[in-house]
Amino acid sequence: MVFKRLLGSLGVGGPTLDTVLDPGAALPGGALSGRVHLKGGNADFDIEHITLELVARVEAEHEEGESAGAVVFDRFTVGGGFRLAEGEERNVPFSVTLPWETPVTELYGQGLGIVLGVRTELSVAGAKDKGDLDQMAVGPLPVQEAILEALGQLGFGFKSADLELGRIGGTGQQLPFYQELELTPPPQYAHQVNEIEVTFLATPGGMEVVLEADKRGGLFSSGHDALTRFTVGHHDVRDWNTEVDGWIRQLVEHRASYGSHAAYGHGDPHASGGHDDHHQDSHHRSGPGMGTVVAAGAAGLAVGVVGGMVAAEVVDEVGDFFEGDEEEEG
Repeated sequence: MVFKRLLGSLGVGGPTLDTVLDPGAALPGGALSGRVHLKGGNADFDIEHITLELVARVEAEHEEGESAGAVVFDRFTVGGGFRLAEGEERNVPFSVTLPWETPVTELYGQGLGIVLGVRTELSVAGAKDKGDLDQMAVGPLPVQEAILEALGQLGFGFKSADLELGRIGGTGQQLPFYQELELTPPPQYAHQVNEIEVTFLATPGGMEVVLEADKRGGLFSSGHDALTRFTVGHHDVRDWNTEVDGWIRQLVEHRASYGSHAAYGHGDPHASGGHDDHHQDSHHRSGPGMGTVVAAGAAGLAVGVVGGMVAAEVVDEVGDFFEGDEEEEG
């Protein structure tokens, strides 16, 4: 999608820009490429910097409830230091490397409802102006896809996906937020857990897989969360169905729940440890939303798009996010 915008702070007659991303989904830790098309205004302008910002729609919980907003999670300078003549058209190609923890927005080409964008900032003669957001697609790394494929083969179903503000203690997390993929359990685990949440934290050398189970309570006990973590290599060759099934069994049979939370608790990045109530509440508010059951084709993991209306709602919310961001800037 191409966005055009007259740079408001430069006044009428200033340069315009289009940012066009190359087609296809990028990968975490991989290249994001495209071009910035500039068209000169009614005078010569000195282009000081062209900067790309990676922006994510992230959810946060607080005392008043929950809210969502845009978080910039990386910036790149891709050009500048030249004069754009009156009426001149110029293309500035770019290729930048995405952070390894960049969230996955789609599986097998089907969107998960995760909203990522690229925003272009132009610095001209001391004035800065930000263009529109271009929506960005990111697919899974091979090992991420293999693990999700195994979960699908084991009977787990896709429920939703979101980005949560905060950090997972005891991990090497770099970004100020993390992605959760929420899955419904198959019959053999349904009496033990309400849902399983999967978080991938990739690095150049491998990936941490954080699994969390929202556990059902028994006759004389209340439900609680259990969490555990595993490390895999990008090029590991394993019997993933057996491996992942072992992870799930270890997770749901783990009884010392609060002991694990001190090591791997989600929540406030400044917390000293523990699995705080902030994150536990997310299990009760993560129902139907922008990511609900829209992934179709991830083996058995996603059973298909549940009606065109659900997919349409996702598209509308994505559009609203980008339009809202533009209105805030304008």
